[in-house]
Amino acid sequence: MKKIVSACVMFSLIFLCGTNLFSQTNTPDFLSKCIDKSVDPGTNFFKYATGTWMKNNPIPASEKGWGIWNLVPEETYAKIKSILAELEKTESAKGSNKQKVGDFYFSGMDTVTIEKQGASDLKNELDKISSIETGKDFLLTAALLQTYGVGALCNLFIDQDAMNSDKYALYIWQGGLGLPERDYYFKTDKRTQNIKSEYTKHVARMLMLIGEDSVTANKNTETIYKIEKLLADSSRKLEDLRDPYANYNKMTIAQLQQITPSVNWNEVFAAVGIKGTDTIIVGQPEFFKQIEIVVNQFPLSAWKEYLKWHLINSFADRLSSSFVNERFFFRGTVMSGVKEQRPRWKRVQDAVEGSIGELLGQIYVEKYYSPKTKQRYVTLVDNMIDAYRERIKKLDWMSDVTKEKAIFKLNSITKKVGYPDKWKDFSKLSVERNSYVRNTINANLFWFNRDVEKLGKPVDRSEWSMTPQTYNAYYNPSNNEIVLPAAMFIIPGVPDSLVDDAVVYSYAGASTIGHEMTHGFDDQGRQYDAKGNLSDWWTKEDAEKFNAKTQVMVDQFNDYVVLDSLHVNGKATLGENIADLGGLVIGFDAFKKTQQYKEGKLINGFTPEQRFWLGYTFSWLGHKRDEALAQQIMTDVHSPEYLRVNGPLSDIPEFYKAFGIKEGQPMYRPENKRVKIW
Repeated sequence: MKKIVSACVMFSLIFLCGTNLFSQTNTPDFLSKCIDKSVDPGTNFFKYATGTWMKNNPIPASEKGWGIWNLVPEETYAKIKSILAELEKTESAKGSNKQKVGDFYFSGMDTVTIEKQGASDLKNELDKISSIETGKDFLLTAALLQTYGVGALCNLFIDQDAMNSDKYALYIWQGGLGLPERDYYFKTDKRTQNIKSEYTKHVARMLMLIGEDSVTANKNTETIYKIEKLLADSSRKLEDLRDPYANYNKMTIAQLQQITPSVNWNEVFAAVGIKGTDTIIVGQPEFFKQIEIVVNQFPLSAWKEYLKWHLINSFADRLSSSFVNERFFFRGTVMSGVKEQRPRWKRVQDAVEGSIGELLGQIYVEKYYSPKTKQRYVTLVDNMIDAYRERIKKLDWMSDVTKEKAIFKLNSITKKVGYPDKWKDFSKLSVERNSYVRNTINANLFWFNRDVEKLGKPVDRSEWSMTPQTYNAYYNPSNNEIVLPAAMFIIPGVPDSLVDDAVVYSYAGASTIGHEMTHGFDDQGRQYDAKGNLSDWWTKEDAEKFNAKTQVMVDQFNDYVVLDSLHVNGKATLGENIADLGGLVIGFDAFKKTQQYKEGKLINGFTPEQRFWLGYTFSWLGHKRDEALAQQIMTDVHSPEYLRVNGPLSDIPEFYKAFGIKEGQPMYRPENKRVKIW
């Protein structure tokens, strides 16, 4: 995925390929306004291209960072706010999409009711946990919480079978942690030690909010942390979770039972409505061996506290202000450095988006998006695929037999642009105005049950996993598809006349379309065939050459120091780094076919080539707090934004030529250390 945030609308302004837009070369230009001319492009291109904007746009107190990922959604927030404000006041027909969206939003904005309720709307679940008397009770209660979206002990879900993409399969995966990633439990640097210390204080305060005295809460917190650390000890690291074969361990339920004899999996699955399934895909078998040990190591009283904590932790932001504020202090301030909370209407809008975003999307598309605009982006995708195809044909390291299969896979990519042709059915979802947290639980239960119903049925390849208003995009290897929501390609506040092809092919083509296409051929995606099955379609020699080339990229990013002693994890970020570089070279190849490139006219003193590289940098415009950067390095497979620019650009000779990058400058890499893959 390229970017993560909600989205915006002004689609007509960006797709203007092949049109002469630069007759007025002295028009104020949004790219030029960002540039800091005191910085040499060969020293730090990201800072050169965005430095003035950064100086003029400090990070607001309510945000962990500020950049393009905020600027675009700000417009969408306003548009969707007007939709939601109208719907919450309107008495729509019971069961209609508008009723469900409006009432969900109302329930989140009704702070008077929420404050009165406190955590009382979780009383049934808390009572159920308190009434646990046997190990069976505990396991069935943990399973029930899974259906509510509480990932206690592990994670259970339904998805396409990675080795048979025409079928849905039951998966079970490591989980059960309260901190974002397993390394937090073991790293000993000062920053992580502080987070661990604050985490235990946070857990204790949360337990006190549901009625425990301080002594009991602190004692129970120690036990909860011990359980989580033991689970973390057998959890795979971020980079190891990226190996699709290593994390695909298909076995019978009986075989899983042998790994964890204390867990009656047939009873667990039946309790959540999963019946008639005799096989399961186990992500990390060693983790479930550890579950067998840990389940028997602690008394039921400890597991009750563990489940209470994970229940409250999952829904704290939907409860009264004491829970919300405590959650924000740890998740927002300690973890991300954020000083104050975002306005409530934005937080509730995000909740509506997260729970029933496609319902909102149906209303959004009807108001703001047209089939004609959708077709424009389909054409842009086709242009990028053409450029990629030509590039594969010219590769000097890949054999003809693998090239043929690569091109077949490329030609087979499904293009989903704008919004779904078929919307999901939400008729089974119940939404009321009287409980924010119950609406959230009902939505989570709706999605879980909907997935369970898929087992044994043909895969619906028309489904989308993002909403039209999402400022993001993705490649799905099991479907061999790229999904490009309607809101992905806009430039906030820029008139049509200032968007030239150089920006279209870099900001939209390279950083999004080309990026997502390349995911089909990165170190993970390349292991799936044209139909979306895990299948080795490479010759042994070609695979070895590919791995040697990607190791150069791992080494390159491992060398980048972000904060103090924190280095980028080159192995964990490899797929995204490959996609960034691939998107850039494909986008530039496609751009070279445009009228703007061929004419070579200057815009505000910049050549078309220079504007391409500046336009790509604009797609990563922004900066983050140190705390947020540190968290990103430990938990995210994406490199920091400035390295998604400086990293791949330093591997591209055409960039060197455009800005006169010379040997000895920081942006210069010796030719034998430059990454050359696609």
